[in-house]
Amino acid sequence: MKRMTLPSILAATIVCAGCTSGVTPGSTPAPESRAAASTPSTGSTLPTGADPVNLDPTDFSADISHPYWPMEPGTRWTYREVDEKGEVQDVVIVCTTDTKELANGITARVVRDTVLSDGELVEDTFDWYAQDSAGNVWYMGEDTAEFENGKIVTRAGSFEAGAAGALPGILLPAKPQVGQKYRQEYLKGEAEDNGEVLATDQLVEVSTGRYRDALLTRDTTSLEPTVVEYKLYAPGIGPVLALDISGGAAREELVKIDQAAPKDGTGPLGKPSP
Repeated sequence: MKRMTLPSILAATIVCAGCTSGVTPGSTPAPESRAAASTPSTGSTLPTGADPVNLDPTDFSADISHPYWPMEPGTRWTYREVDEKGEVQDVVIVCTTDTKELANGITARVVRDTVLSDGELVEDTFDWYAQDSAGNVWYMGEDTAEFENGKIVTRAGSFEAGAAGALPGILLPAKPQVGQKYRQEYLKGEAEDNGEVLATDQLVEVSTGRYRDALLTRDTTSLEPTVVEYKLYAPGIGPVLALDISGGAAREELVKIDQAAPKDGTGPLGKPSP
């Protein structure tokens, strides 16, 4: 497949920060776009690759207040994903009121990510996030299942930080700075995703509105070096757009954000995973 560049794909969606536009109601100002690099609990740099980390559970909270993705329990983000074949899937993310104590002793927020195709469940994942005292949001693992005809066919990709050699990674640095690189997750041969901050001053327009000062990241995986995804986070909202730049041509766009029912960790089907 022909490799597509950032300008050719994003030109209709991302506008330079110097352009004039309104700000979507409810959004909050972004942190300074050129703030100093954050310092996580592990030392002066963000972890990459298989770097070991020594995390103190008392330094972490399940309450996620990051400016680029505040995870208020009960919030539900609905996305529409279209792949290179034009096939459409609905992705629903719910920040639940549940927490989970992980193998490394850290208590994390449980966020449910459900994927449906024509109303049929194809993937159901429980992600675990925690925020350290510096403001970095850590990805602590996931319990994932893929379905066919209503039955689980694989749980590949599941991992828990602190168990079986799995290491936590960074979802969002406390103060994103252009050039920062970090691992998002690590379990050798199973989960080796990486992130890089490309910009913090983007203007992005999706179905839910137009947002200033969006964070742009470049996400890759060491397991599939040709796969590259660009992701945009709107201040006060969270992820609003994800685009495959190489290794695919999928587009995932935020189409709705609202409040789920109290303690709603059940996803759009109204029942927990088998």
